Amino acid sequence: MDQILSLPLGVALAALFAIVMVRVNATYWLGRGVVAGFARTRLGSSLQKPQAARAQALIQRWGPYAVVVSFLTIGLQTAINLSAGAARMPLRRYLPAAIAGSALWAVLYATIGLAALEAWLALAAASPAGAGLAVAAVVVGALWIVVARRRRSAAKSADTVV
Repeated sequence: MDQILSLPLGVALAALFAIVMVRVNATYWLGRGVVAGFARTRLGSSLQKPQAARAQALIQRWGPYAVVVSFLTIGLQTAINLSAGAARMPLRRYLPAAIAGSALWAVLYATIGLAALEAWLALAAASPAGAGLAVAAVVVGALWIVVARRRRSAAKSADTVV
């Protein structure tokens, strides 16, 4: 990864984007292939149940957002892209989300992402408790932002109803 980051920024962005696009699309198609194979087994009829239809509808509606957001996580990206393929999310919805998420991921990793990761790993090596507190502080900060936005939104909608 250090070799990519030693390249000019534009080249590093293009390389990271290409790498992640190949990886997430391979994961998506693996998910589709697994489901296609499963559909041919004795248990394949379970894909036709109402619960499966509801899950499909949920993926169709919210899946593209989950795909984009997955690029901001560590550890969920593969699971979400595999699930998008397994749920047979249409390519017309998956590809724009994968492209947006891949571009976001490439920019983050080429700029601040790897530096932040290296700093956190150094902190974890020096002080595991400090690293845990740093993660907890980020989580608390994110939750505070979410709660504040929801309260503002609720107050706005209450003002417009009256």
